[in-house]
Amino acid sequence: MRLDAPGPVHLPPVAPGLRIGLYGGSFNPAHLGHRHVSLVALKRLRLDRIWWMVTPGNPLKDRGELAAIEARVARASRVADHPRISVTDFESRIGARYTQQSLRFLVRRNPAVRFVWIMGADSLATFHRWRGFSEIAALMPIAIIDRPGFTLTAPAARAARRLAPWRIPETDAGSLASRAAPAWVFLHGPRSTLSSTALRAGHDGVA
Repeated sequence: MRLDAPGPVHLPPVAPGLRIGLYGGSFNPAHLGHRHVSLVALKRLRLDRIWWMVTPGNPLKDRGELAAIEARVARASRVADHPRISVTDFESRIGARYTQQSLRFLVRRNPAVRFVWIMGADSLATFHRWRGFSEIAALMPIAIIDRPGFTLTAPAARAARRLAPWRIPETDAGSLASRAAPAWVFLHGPRSTLSSTALRAGHDGVA
């Protein structure tokens, strides 16, 4: 399926050769755990930028508690608060429903950019249920950031087993953006216990 935006799609600044991490999610709400993941990725993967891709909604989750995308983008921008992290809602503007569609769009539009897809270990556990997960892995390298409770189970998940031949050692993480897909790495280290689900029920996770 080819997506054609109804009008101009304004992406964050980009240039050929940049190493850009793509971190997608509903950000409902954005919190310091998202920022922690981004800072780990910037450093360990030697990235130039991170884009937070605020999605219209996750097809695998209930949208009943989903705040308006404008509010989620505004909060994400406040939480990110970093010169190398940009927030974009381009997926809603091109009519994308699935990550597969969004990544196709970006690769077509910016073929000389070295994109890396970033996700938490909790997402790896359900990655096999994503539309076209094999194509996502073929479009760009993937970095998995460890999450509490998933250190041991996520690497044994169905998608991880399917992609096992292309997993690279954690010591080579800095080269991931330069590798041809498929390639992926699992990054261990300090983990954030914050989650959007918990934050909707109480503490806002910004301060």
